[in-house]
Amino acid sequence: MLPVVSNRLRQEADRVGKDIDKMIEESEAYKDVVKSVTVDIVARTLMTSTDQEPMTQFSQSALGYTVSGTFLTPGGGIFIKRDELKALGLRKQRYGVMEFYEYD
Repeated sequence: MLPVVSNRLRQEADRVGKDIDKMIEESEAYKDVVKSVTVDIVARTLMTSTDQEPMTQFSQSALGYTVSGTFLTPGGGIFIKRDELKALGLRKQRYGVMEFYEYD
């Protein structure tokens, strides 16, 4: 799920005209923020309460240290909160003016 969430964040950045990969290269601190937000999104997706476990299929091995599983995507998809987009600087600000009075 990490690559999927990373690509979703890239898409969100493209929508507001930013290159998230370039921003990551420019700042080590920003890189850590992106990692944190990505992990938070994945964790929330996997731990969202459903009527089933977060994994629909799971297998283990012993001495070969093999673990595999199929993850359930709760809620039908991945969602990114506004606060997470704001933390990444990807919230597009809107501005405008509303005229209350007519001018001649």
